[in-house]
Amino acid sequence: MAKIVQTTARAAVAYGVNPVARFLLRIGVTPNAVTVAGTVGVLIGSYFGSQGHLLWGTVIVTAFALTDALDGTMARMRGGTGKFGALLDSSMDRLADGAVFGAVAYYLATEGIWWGVIGALVSLVAGQVVSYVKARAQSLGLNADVGIVERLERLLIVGVGGLLGAAGLDWGLPAVLWVLAALSLFTVFQRLISAARSDVTEKAPAAE
Repeated sequence: MAKIVQTTARAAVAYGVNPVARFLLRIGVTPNAVTVAGTVGVLIGSYFGSQGHLLWGTVIVTAFALTDALDGTMARMRGGTGKFGALLDSSMDRLADGAVFGAVAYYLATEGIWWGVIGALVSLVAGQVVSYVKARAQSLGLNADVGIVERLERLLIVGVGGLLGAAGLDWGLPAVLWVLAALSLFTVFQRLISAARSDVTEKAPAAE
């Protein structure tokens, strides 16, 4: 069920992203420029969130987080992603994720909601490990391309928490963070298990 929902959500995002990607390429905008602009937008949205403007912070971060799908789509339309483009994208993603969860942790700390602060920090660390396991597995020739929550899903889930907080539900954001923390840790183990299985498969002798 989770995979169906994930695939449907990504298909919906792609439906809206493709025309925008084609337009930007037509006017000469590069995927790398979109990557940097998206990160700057997320940083601005994170600042608003850290100051307690949860609605505006959520709207800005979510809007600019979609550039994570946009720059990749643009690169594919151009015929592939260069090595530097892939490095830049991964680096900017880590920076943006740190800003989002750092801002959330800061805001919750100012409100004295410490269980939410811990949830934000666990989500941040687990999210970084989710990305690391996949990248490291690929560098070793292993398959870890699975997971119930990837980066886009993580940011959308945090967005739901931000909207709940903006609606006056003080428990909403911390609760969502703990759900996200659990899902992220589960994803880490999903990827480790997938990588382990692919390693066994590679070592197994071919059938006669």
